[in-house]
Amino acid sequence: MNALRAGVVGVGHLGYHHARIYHALEGVDLIGIADPDPDNRAKAIADFETAGCATLEDLIAKGVDALSIASPTLYHRDLAIQALDAGIHVMVEKPLAASLDEARAMVAKAADTGCVLQVGHIERFNGAVTALTSALRNPKFIECHRLSPYPNRGDDVSVILDLMIHDLDIVCALDGTEVVSVDAAGVSVFSDHYDIANARIRFASGCVANVTSSRVSVERMRKIRVFSEEAYASTDYSEQEVIVYRKQPGKLKPGQSPMEMISIDPLPVVRDEPLKLELESFVECARTGARPLVSGEDGLAAMDLAEQVERSIRKWAP
Repeated sequence: MNALRAGVVGVGHLGYHHARIYHALEGVDLIGIADPDPDNRAKAIADFETAGCATLEDLIAKGVDALSIASPTLYHRDLAIQALDAGIHVMVEKPLAASLDEARAMVAKAADTGCVLQVGHIERFNGAVTALTSALRNPKFIECHRLSPYPNRGDDVSVILDLMIHDLDIVCALDGTEVVSVDAAGVSVFSDHYDIANARIRFASGCVANVTSSRVSVERMRKIRVFSEEAYASTDYSEQEVIVYRKQPGKLKPGQSPMEMISIDPLPVVRDEPLKLELESFVECARTGARPLVSGEDGLAAMDLAEQVERSIRKWAP
């Protein structure tokens, strides 16, 4: 099998790790990176013994088969469309684009060219999320918390597109029915966008999701709790742990504490680097043309829900 020729656009904090993983993957040849920052280029060139380019045009000229785009969100559409027009399979970091119109254009272009478009919702490749989605069906209530200190990157968009969108994608995957209502609130603290946000989302199934994100928190937290009729599961993304609480069969005996009828069990979780699993999946889809686990359409759906959250906040803003 010929090696898949991979490239990365934007080798800052996250793109550097895309390059690192491509460099190490069997059957993949990292033929080059592109970044306008000479320091970023120099580090990637030295660390991964690859070619460095200042522009995507120069990288395309080297014959790339598959490309990761880890540039600022504002450039996602133009870079992706340029690559797709060249017949290159594209993995673009979340959020898919800076606006719904831009995201729709990217999805349409992928369909026109027949190229794979995958979106970097990395939590879908977290072993804890894989275990959670396999164990629970028909959720009734979902609660998500994603909190972090203020970053030195990513604040060109709101916390909704920066952080919350991970959980919006996951709750959509867990429920799978149409969103019927969104009620949200948000606050701007340091940036020109919302830095703290909460959204209450109701699905057609009756499931309600309460999603909170903050990038001005002292402590880090990445957790999701899912309640269904048969069980309650608590998931820690960072620790890749899932604990499931289930009611045991049978009737409560006289004088018996109801809590004695609850079993508490950790789920088996396959722990691996989520970004590595994500890029391995992308490479496989680029080889076979299979639909990605997180397709362009999935990324567009998450963005559409994020836009509904922002509209709800603006509706009630003074």
